[in-house]
Amino acid sequence: MNKLLSPQPIWQHNGIAIIRIVVGIFMLYHGWEVFSAEKMKVYFEWEPFKGSAWLPYVGKATEFVAGLLLALGLFTRIGALLMIGTLAYIAFFVGHGKVWYDDQHPFLFVLLGLVFVFTGPGGFALDNFIFRKK
Repeated sequence: MNKLLSPQPIWQHNGIAIIRIVVGIFMLYHGWEVFSAEKMKVYFEWEPFKGSAWLPYVGKATEFVAGLLLALGLFTRIGALLMIGTLAYIAFFVGHGKVWYDDQHPFLFVLLGLVFVFTGPGGFALDNFIFRKK
């Protein structure tokens, strides 16, 4: 009970890793639509994308790449920044910036991206092998 009430972290390194992997899988799931012409066709009908056939593809491809990087823990902060940029654009330009209600879903991904920028990948990450001090 003392640990639960303590301000000290509990299982922080691995906890961040689990959250990072789950968020990465969610981003992969959202970005996977880039491979479906039928699903992508729906986005071209949205008002913010009329006249720009490339923008939905860039957004979905970025979601896919960010998800892959986060799930693997590979260049985690770059993946997080890609996710932040893409989902902030969705929340504030595609949506109406009502992050307290209507555009809450994409904005929560922005906040999760900030967590990974500030904390790094946690455990179970390729970054830990690539950038390990020798």
